[in-house]
Amino acid sequence: MNDSPGWASPGSAPSAGQEKGIPRPSAPVDGSGPAGQWSPEQPPPGQWSPPSAPGTGPGAPPPAPGWGGMPQGGPGWGRPPMAAKPGVIPLRPLGIGEILDGAVTTMRRHWRTVLGISLTVSVIAEIAIILMQRFLLPQQKSVDPNATGAEAIRQATDSAQSQLITSAPSTLIAMIATLITTSILTVVISRSVLGRGVTLSEAWSEARPRLLPLLGLTLLLSLMSAAIMAVGLLPGLALGDGAGGLALTVLGFLGACAVVLWLMIRFTLAAPALMLERQSVLTSLRRSAKLVRGNWWRTFGILALTYLLVIVLTLIITIPFGVIAVTVDSDGLSELLNGNSADFGWPFLIITGIGEVIVSTLAYPFTAGVMALLYVDQRIRREALDLELARAAGVPGYDTPRN
Repeated sequence: MNDSPGWASPGSAPSAGQEKGIPRPSAPVDGSGPAGQWSPEQPPPGQWSPPSAPGTGPGAPPPAPGWGGMPQGGPGWGRPPMAAKPGVIPLRPLGIGEILDGAVTTMRRHWRTVLGISLTVSVIAEIAIILMQRFLLPQQKSVDPNATGAEAIRQATDSAQSQLITSAPSTLIAMIATLITTSILTVVISRSVLGRGVTLSEAWSEARPRLLPLLGLTLLLSLMSAAIMAVGLLPGLALGDGAGGLALTVLGFLGACAVVLWLMIRFTLAAPALMLERQSVLTSLRRSAKLVRGNWWRTFGILALTYLLVIVLTLIITIPFGVIAVTVDSDGLSELLNGNSADFGWPFLIITGIGEVIVSTLAYPFTAGVMALLYVDQRIRREALDLELARAAGVPGYDTPRN
C-alpha cells in the first residue's frame, strides 16, 4: 500500500507510483515522534483546544465583549477543532471506542467485500477440518476414570498427546485461513480509512504478493513462541516427576507464557506494517516494536478487550449450535457419558461446523480491523500520518504544497 500516499514508513524511498510532491513525516528526533508534529504525550481524544493567543494567560485581563456581551470569538471559541473524517475513522489519535467502532463500520459499509472474503474462507476451512476429523485423524484415546497412580498419569499423558495430534491439522488450517483473510481485509480497511471502496478482486490482487512474507512472519513468531516455551519447560521436565520437577515446570511455564505474551504484543503490528508498508519480515518486526514502544499496556488492553468480545460472540453462537448438535446426535453423547471416547457422527459435525463458520465470518474481519486501525492510530500519534492520509483522501485544506 505504499504505492498510495501515506503508508510508507518515514525515511523510506517513494515507490514508483507515489507522488513525489507529498511530504513525508520528518525523521523522529528522539526516536518516538517527528519534530514539529504530534508529541508523544497526546491529550485524550475530545480534549484538545487551540493554542492560546498572546496575552491570554491566567493573569491577563478578559477580552473585550463583542456583540451581545459575548466574548469576542463567539460562543464556539475554545472548542476543539473538528478532525477530518473521510472514511470510517477521524484522522486524529483514536480512542479505543473509535478503533472498535471503525472495525464494525468497515464491516457494515463494505459488507459485500468483507463478508464475502471471510465467509468464503471460513466455509472452505471448516469443510477441510470436518473431512479431516471424520476420515484422517485418529480417535482420541479414552481415559479410565477409575485408574489411579501411575496408570492414571500414563492415560492422561496419552490422551493429551492424542489431542495434540488431532488438533494440529485444524490449527494449521485455521492459521492459513487467518493469513488469507487478514491480508485481504487489511487492504479493505486501509481503503476504508480514506473513504474509498474496493472490490474483492482488487483486494486480492493487491494482497496476493504479500501472502508469502506474511506466512513467513507467522511461522517466525510461532517458532519463536515454541522455542521460548521449550526453554521454560525443559528444566522442570528434566528433573522428572518429583515435587521439585513439577514445581519447576509450573514456574517455567508461567515465565515462558509471560515472555511470549510480551513479545506477541510487541510484534502485534508487524502484520499491518508488512502489508501496508510492504516491508520485509524483519523490518516489519522492528517497525512494530518501534510503534508499540511506550504503549505496550495500551496495546495489550485494546487487544484483550477485542479478544474478550470475540470470546463472548463465540459463546453466544456456538453454545446453541452445540446443544442442538448433541441433541440430534444422541449416540455420541451416550458414549461420552459412559466414559468412552465420543464418536460423533455427521449431524454433530455439520451443525457445529455451521456455528464455527458463523463465528469465523464475523470474527475475522473484526480482529483484522482492530489490528489495522491500531496500527494507523500509532502512526498518527508518532508520525503525523493523519496529515498524509488527509491529503491522500483529498480533504480540503490539506493540499499538496507546491515547491
